[in-house]
Amino acid sequence: MRTALLQSSGHPGSTAANLKVLDAAAGRAAAAGAEILVTSEMFLTGYAIGDDVARLAEPADGDAADAIAEIAHRHGLAVAYGYPERAGGPDGPVFNSVQLISADGTRLANYRKTHLFGCFEREQFTPGEQPVVQAELNGLRVGLMICYDVEFPENVRAHALAGTDLLLVPTAQMHPFQFVAESVVPVRAFENQMYVAYVNRVGAEGEFEFVGLSTLAGPDGVARARAGRGEELVFADADPDLLAASRAANPYLSDRRPALYGPLTS
Repeated sequence: MRTALLQSSGHPGSTAANLKVLDAAAGRAAAAGAEILVTSEMFLTGYAIGDDVARLAEPADGDAADAIAEIAHRHGLAVAYGYPERAGGPDGPVFNSVQLISADGTRLANYRKTHLFGCFEREQFTPGEQPVVQAELNGLRVGLMICYDVEFPENVRAHALAGTDLLLVPTAQMHPFQFVAESVVPVRAFENQMYVAYVNRVGAEGEFEFVGLSTLAGPDGVARARAGRGEELVFADADPDLLAASRAANPYLSDRRPALYGPLTS
């Protein structure tokens, strides 16, 4: 499945401007044959926007979701986008979420970040409680996760055991943690025998400096695409045949001994 990674911070604080950026990127991605476009974490509104997170948060079926469904349908490709999700009415909790919308505009899956990073996120968001969220898309089982979540091996292994083929990870990875994109993500893909699309923000935003380096890593631990440090749209394929061959050759999952791992959850 041809996958487009939109490495961009968009226009922090402006949902309308970010929808325009997304629309333009979807057009470019579709023209290049992509079947899915993946954005960075909190792309819809911006990440380091303080109390504007709560002001700009929308429900999963809100106006922005409708606008993105129209973009996906018009360009004929699926879209996974990061956004602040308001649940349970105007005074309800806010989650750091990613939603997957199909090429026909159907909302397929919505995931809420389970591991919040740092004081900023813990002040602005409620953590999600469902670690594995998946959808079937163009013959692949697609899973959703956000940034810090991928740094917990248990999270990604849960996806592997649930059959995830392509794990989408919108990200706001900042300096000095670029080793996560460079080293941790390819290892996660290899040890769990899946593709991992890790899509970052770039540049200065508030107190943070985002490092880019978005990648799509394969089950052989090889980066199929690697962005630089600026705004960029990069492409790579999640190949079911390579995935099947890699899983047949790599015994990690079949050689597990779960009875020994009980203390990991105590």
